[in-house]
Amino acid sequence: MFKHYLITRFNLRNPDWSKTKNQELLLTDEWMTHRLELFQNFCLPGVLAQTNKNFTWLIYFDTSTDPKFKSKIYELLSGYDFIRHFYIDGMPDFNPSIVSFIEDDAQTADFIISSRLDNDDCIHRDFIAEIQKQFNQQDFMAIDVVKGYSMQISPEYMLGKKEHVFNPFLSLIEAKKDFQTIWKTDHNLWKKEDRVIKIKDKRLWLSIIHNKNKVNEFDGYGNVSWSEVSQDFIVNESLKDEISDTLIPQNKWRWLSFKNKLYVRYVIFSKTFKKSIGIYKLKSK
Repeated sequence: MFKHYLITRFNLRNPDWSKTKNQELLLTDEWMTHRLELFQNFCLPGVLAQTNKNFTWLIYFDTSTDPKFKSKIYELLSGYDFIRHFYIDGMPDFNPSIVSFIEDDAQTADFIISSRLDNDDCIHRDFIAEIQKQFNQQDFMAIDVVKGYSMQISPEYMLGKKEHVFNPFLSLIEAKKDFQTIWKTDHNLWKKEDRVIKIKDKRLWLSIIHNKNKVNEFDGYGNVSWSEVSQDFIVNESLKDEISDTLIPQNKWRWLSFKNKLYVRYVIFSKTFKKSIGIYKLKSK
């Protein structure tokens, strides 16, 4: 009835992206080495651990990828039938390539579910299952998982709760006859869409904050137990104990936690209020 695709972009060239938040150049060998490490430590283990295996993971790399990285990518991804990776010519080819593949792959499906996942983030082991629970043969319905966690991994480990509407973990249910996928537009532009289901009862994503993020800063809050979180967010086994041993306890950053909580709630309120009074122009499909 439906086919579900988890979709990740990796090192696709984009003229709008050139530097990290620390003004370091993007897509260098150093950047790629770091991203593959994050991918191996957080993103890949979380996807491999999904309780619901009824999905296909599409990962897109740039045609300019150095052969030494292609070898590493093959090493990481070979042996998994549900993972398909591609080399394409930058961001302009991204969504057209996705649509082209799905048109061939899902010929017997009536509906398409597509979900975003950044290459340096981690998802709850029930993420795919929870998204599919929202399926009810909708011709067009976005799914916004509002709650998750934020983990800073450098220069030191910090972990907190986080809420974020129109976030990078969005999904989209569409009728196959006229699908475009969740990547048809940037995640923050989904605030213009009225057809949205919000999942608010579970924390289903773990946003990884590091010094080579393009934008994100750590804004987690609250006293969160890594021993509990790590039962549902599967990371590289070599990191699990390291995080346990070095995670900064919340009582050491209590003031930051308080400020972050106020900030997160203010942003949620502001976006929700603006949406309710029609500041964001609603789209029609």
